[in-house]
Amino acid sequence: MGSTRGIRRWSAERSSARAEGRPALVATFDPHPVRHFKPDAAPFRLTTLDQRERLFAAAGADAMIVFRFDAGLAALTALEFVADRLLDKIGAGGVVTGEDFTFGKARGGNVDILADLGAKNGFSVDTVAPVTLDGEEISSSRIRDLLVAGDPRGAARLLSRPFAIEGVVQHGDKIGRAIGYPTANIDLGNYLRPAYGIYAVRGHLRDGRVLDGAANLGIRPSFDPPRELLEPFFFDFSGDLYNQSVEVDLIDYLRPEARFDSLEALSEQMEKDCARAREVLADR
Repeated sequence: MGSTRGIRRWSAERSSARAEGRPALVATFDPHPVRHFKPDAAPFRLTTLDQRERLFAAAGADAMIVFRFDAGLAALTALEFVADRLLDKIGAGGVVTGEDFTFGKARGGNVDILADLGAKNGFSVDTVAPVTLDGEEISSSRIRDLLVAGDPRGAARLLSRPFAIEGVVQHGDKIGRAIGYPTANIDLGNYLRPAYGIYAVRGHLRDGRVLDGAANLGIRPSFDPPRELLEPFFFDFSGDLYNQSVEVDLIDYLRPEARFDSLEALSEQMEKDCARAREVLADR
């Protein structure tokens, strides 16, 4: 019910903007403010900018605005942020935020201050209550906790889509190819690290093809040196994916990573993993 209410609210705000002859824009900060203030924080992102742009467009936004979060932006007071970013650069006619939105130097602004500045400067301010599902609030923290716990299905339920890692396929050591399971090696970048292990996955190529597969996500404990990668093996696919961008949905968690004493043992386990992944994906 809460998710439906959130969708209705977004649709109403979008319709209101267009009725006034204005575009419906979605603003995001990049890098994330946490990355600016705590540069050594562990990776935690759930999407890249490209993914966010596609998701916003699919939801009906006319464009995405990126506020680059750097020392200059962090130093702006709440009043300066409104004057410089919202009025001078965007010419905002209305702003919609969450109820806990804060902005400006040292988080000096909140929704009450924003509403007051809006009234003085001729733009509307609306807030959206937290979206809930089955009585529980949906938050990025809950989604991260589910992914770290090895529950991509639970995370997908809150996201309304599978968690997906997108990256450019790199050359690897070709061991997978040697044992009959060629993988597409993708760096994890700034994404949150889900539970290491074997996943049933679904890959999306830029040409529109969708490929089912199984993937290892982790450090490959059977090989030295350890290297953090997402390594999907796509069923019934032959072709060159090197240097191509692939988006990989994590559909289900099959088992933790394990170390094998021989390539034969690894190959036997991969055969079992692929069979299980086919079963899981057939049900999806």
